[in-house]
Amino acid sequence: MAKKYKILISGGGTGGHIFPALSIANAIKRRLDADILFVGAENRMEMEKVPAAGYPIKGLPVAGFDRKRLWRNLGVLLKLRKSMTMARDIVKEFKPDIAIGVGGYCSGPTLKAAQKAGVPTLIQEQNSYAGVTNKLLAKKARRICVAYDDMERFFPAESIIKTGNPVRKDLTRSDLDAGKARESFGLAAERPTLLIVGGSLGARTLNESLERDIRRLTDAGIQVIWQTGKNFGDRGQKAAKGLKGTVVTPFITDMASAYAAADVVVSRAGAGAISELEILAKPCILVPSPNVSEDHQTKNARALSDRGAAILIPDAEATDKLVDAAISLMQDKKAREEMKRNIAALAMRDSDELIVDEVEKIIGSK
Repeated sequence: MAKKYKILISGGGTGGHIFPALSIANAIKRRLDADILFVGAENRMEMEKVPAAGYPIKGLPVAGFDRKRLWRNLGVLLKLRKSMTMARDIVKEFKPDIAIGVGGYCSGPTLKAAQKAGVPTLIQEQNSYAGVTNKLLAKKARRICVAYDDMERFFPAESIIKTGNPVRKDLTRSDLDAGKARESFGLAAERPTLLIVGGSLGARTLNESLERDIRRLTDAGIQVIWQTGKNFGDRGQKAAKGLKGTVVTPFITDMASAYAAADVVVSRAGAGAISELEILAKPCILVPSPNVSEDHQTKNARALSDRGAAILIPDAEATDKLVDAAISLMQDKKAREEMKRNIAALAMRDSDELIVDEVEKIIGSK
């Protein structure tokens, strides 16, 4: 009788961590008879998204360090200590065959507890610049799955395998047509369309740039799908009031159609977003968030811009340069086609399956 495996997956905080984690879990379920348990951070979006996808999850009270208000970190340390104890108990009770970490506050305590218990671990490092927690965990990790070259700077070379970052399967649906996708947003099928996305909370710089200059885009004949995130309130709707060919929404539920509708995408430079843009071969303008550890989004974006696969605009310059750059790229078909070829060349497909190949090797199911 075949063994039923137990797989522990930890990570979250943002969609960029949660969606790859769910992709890996779904690939495991397709290939193995396995019980899968997630560990997330309390009060973060994984506590909602993971159960909605059909998987159980346990929450840890862990939180990130406050680099600006250092006095607050006493509470953070207390939460970390409690999270370590809870993670140890979860590992002891669940008895996983492997623990997989995809990043986020909760990955550190969970994988550390697994390693102390002798459970083999796999790290999925999504960014081109590794975070402190993964660098520490890597010393005892059995495998480190990465999305960029030259990661030997951070990890033991013998543990690294390049798999790319998993993306949501629904984004690559074959039935998506640009014209129909635009019509699904109430836009004209044939008109050029720009998509601006800043994550579920929104990106202040992107939003303020559009708030000031969205009329210049519509005056240039460009349709706009603008995802503001929930923190921008109704300011986007007010800025676009009366403008034809604009869709302003706090959240886009059908990202597959949004991407299909777009000739150009403006985005932050999180690893997950970049992997989606690569798979879909979308010309893009990347505005890295300045509010991330080690400025890793700038390093992610530069890995594309250095290869002619994206335009990089620093956050501090976006208010003045973003809309001009968007209009210029939207009006330059030759530049878009070249960028499309260059970004497509960077794509790694079936990353979830490649990662599960490594999981199977580690747990001995192959």
